[in-house]
Amino acid sequence: MAVIESYATTDSDVLFPRMARLVQAGRVLAIPTETYYGLGANPFDGAAVARLLSIKGRPDGKPILILIGDQTQLQDVVTDVSPAAQVLMEAFWPGPLTLVFSASARLPKSVTAGTGTVGVRHTSHAALADLLRHTGPLTGTSANRSGEPPVQTAAEVERTLGTLVDVIVDGGPTQGGLPSTVLSVCDGVRMIREGPIDRAMIQQALVARGFHLNP
Repeated sequence: MAVIESYATTDSDVLFPRMARLVQAGRVLAIPTETYYGLGANPFDGAAVARLLSIKGRPDGKPILILIGDQTQLQDVVTDVSPAAQVLMEAFWPGPLTLVFSASARLPKSVTAGTGTVGVRHTSHAALADLLRHTGPLTGTSANRSGEPPVQTAAEVERTLGTLVDVIVDGGPTQGGLPSTVLSVCDGVRMIREGPIDRAMIQQALVARGFHLNP
């Protein structure tokens, strides 16, 4: 059964280093994000990622999102940041924008699903960003079994995944809402999924700096 840790009752100076040690040991955490609870594991640890996929009951065939707590962590997970990507990061990060980059060779194929690319989001959830600055980048796939709806409370995580994950970090109810906007920045800028940051906002930010959104 998962251990439940709470932002409300445990000092962050104690909690975050403890979570970092667990991540480095290959454990899987359930963590609150801006929208729903997610499953956080060390994305460089193939065994931890395999366990995460087993927890979700998801085949090893879909790329896994990575969350970062500050932009310095981006260099650990991607190979190149284009000028257009830099413009988008300055305009919309931290926030509900996932950028798909060419992936670092350090990432196992279970994270990239063999695509050679990886989606990264700089979280705007303040406590999660602090946690990530201790743990390093974490996976950010939703804390639910594949095909089931995402969850917004630690109690829901405990009910559905409590016997599978190692720790549930209780940060209170999350806000829910739309999934993030997703853009590929590997070769120009291409919209993969429109979300809270719409096409017009993306185009405006790019055009102001001499770039454009591909059709």
